[in-house]
Amino acid sequence: MRFLILSDIHANWEALEAVSADAATRGFDLVLCLGDVVGYGPNPNEVAEWVTNHADVVVRGNHDRACTYVGNHDSFHPIAQHSSTWTREQLLPCHSDWLAQLPRGPLQVDNFDLVHGAPDDEDRYLFDSEEAAASIRYAAEQVTFFGHTHVQGGFVARRLHGTTEVSRFHKVPAQLALEWDSLYLLNPGSVGQPRDGDPRAAYCIYEAHKSVAHFYRVDYDIRTAQEKIFEAGLPEELAYRLATGR
Repeated sequence: MRFLILSDIHANWEALEAVSADAATRGFDLVLCLGDVVGYGPNPNEVAEWVTNHADVVVRGNHDRACTYVGNHDSFHPIAQHSSTWTREQLLPCHSDWLAQLPRGPLQVDNFDLVHGAPDDEDRYLFDSEEAAASIRYAAEQVTFFGHTHVQGGFVARRLHGTTEVSRFHKVPAQLALEWDSLYLLNPGSVGQPRDGDPRAAYCIYEAHKSVAHFYRVDYDIRTAQEKIFEAGLPEELAYRLATGR
């Protein structure tokens, strides 16, 4: 079974189109989404409709909650607050209702888990090894896929000399064969707003029967996505960061 794993699409239609087309050439059986379908980007309805029609399993993200009044956005950066207020006003009722009813993670699929932030907290950011080490002990499966940070890669926990050492993938492998005696927190990266210095849209295909994860990046029409952000009156920084991946 081959799983296409997407996260943090953030209403970026151009990035989603490019990922969908690229993934189709590689082949997959089911689509899984780790949340933040909307927020920041200019096409919340189009992206929500695509995910509704194509994703087999979806966990909610913090922006999905904030953009549908399930959660507040008081802790958000002012730019994120602006975009979530705009998104609330743009979402069609059918898409707003669907987003509001998305389940929180962890959700088990096959023999792995899906979360938005971390196994123990859907809003926790896992940026470094210490954060991952504190969180991975709550993982129920060998592999947990997470999003939220917009950084492709993740962490591996190995048992060494009687202790568990957690390390981050400093270079994202194109293909990662999982070791049977290790635990993994894997991030497919952000489709719609990468923040790891690479502006290309990110995604992952996981071959569960082989325990192999494939990480991909794909170019997309950033200029059109930026122009839509300007036209919508969203904060200009949201457009500029798409070009830098920061």
